[in-house]
Amino acid sequence: MAKRFWRSAAFLASLLAVAAAGIAQQPAGAQQLGGAPGEIAPPIRIGAGDLVEVQMFENPDLSGRFRVDERGDITIPLLGAIHVVGETAEEAAVQIERRFVQAQILQPGESHATIFIAEYASQGITVTGEVRSAGVFPALGVRMLNDVISAAGGVNPTASSQLIITHKRDPEHRITVEYNPTALTPVIPQVQIFPGDTILVPRAGVIYAVGNINRPGVYVLDGRRPLTVEELMGLAGGTGHAAAVKRVQLVRTLDGGRREAITIPVNLIYKGRAPDVALIDGDILYVPTSTSKLITEQVINSAVGIGTSFAVYRVANQSQ
Repeated sequence: MAKRFWRSAAFLASLLAVAAAGIAQQPAGAQQLGGAPGEIAPPIRIGAGDLVEVQMFENPDLSGRFRVDERGDITIPLLGAIHVVGETAEEAAVQIERRFVQAQILQPGESHATIFIAEYASQGITVTGEVRSAGVFPALGVRMLNDVISAAGGVNPTASSQLIITHKRDPEHRITVEYNPTALTPVIPQVQIFPGDTILVPRAGVIYAVGNINRPGVYVLDGRRPLTVEELMGLAGGTGHAAAVKRVQLVRTLDGGRREAITIPVNLIYKGRAPDVALIDGDILYVPTSTSKLITEQVINSAVGIGTSFAVYRVANQSQ
């Protein structure tokens, strides 16, 4: 009997390993640093490929939109090429005003220029990780975090509520901010995103609940403390008819990728006669039925569907 049990458990573990492989692991190396929402926008430098709009006061014929070429120049009527790469819009405007006066085209009192960077072609905002459409998005000036995430199609159900922002001007100090627009009390921080910045949406920890339970599926860990077996059973709506709560199986991935199956006496946990077990990212909790056959065709089909046909449930943040 014991030999057949471990063969069944090993078979279940191999099935679930294949099923769970479709969900990417959380990116490594992300430092958890405090955020600084609402910080003052730094001056943004003009780059090659940007579209610059020049307005000359009372001289519309000298105004227009100019694309910065590969040499970093724009070509202004009557002035020719002016190098603007690396300058702010204000610095470029001052240079154009001075050039018009030096060329004796305009008088000092008439040479007033304003510049607006209409398109930051070379400094897009990169969004990666658990979003529906990752990629590089145009930065038409400074944008807000929620606008950029929305442009990427929003976050996936398996996304962590902690986003990591890397500012181009300070890549060594990444910032972590809370972002959870689907919570009962939505968390949408007012954080400015600048051209050239990167937003990483990590995958949250997930636990798989399968077998003879009322709500099988993928449960997203996003709390401040670990989720336990008893708590997961409650979130899953309890067990179905004839569930074998005496021999619930916990399949856990060990160091090196090896998996092991652990028998959890949930019936004793309910009575307070056995310690509850904390679950970790990647755990699989399997509730068999009270029959001699541990793995049924229905459970196999459910296991193969993990990550595709199963529902995804987000675990609400819990107080410490």
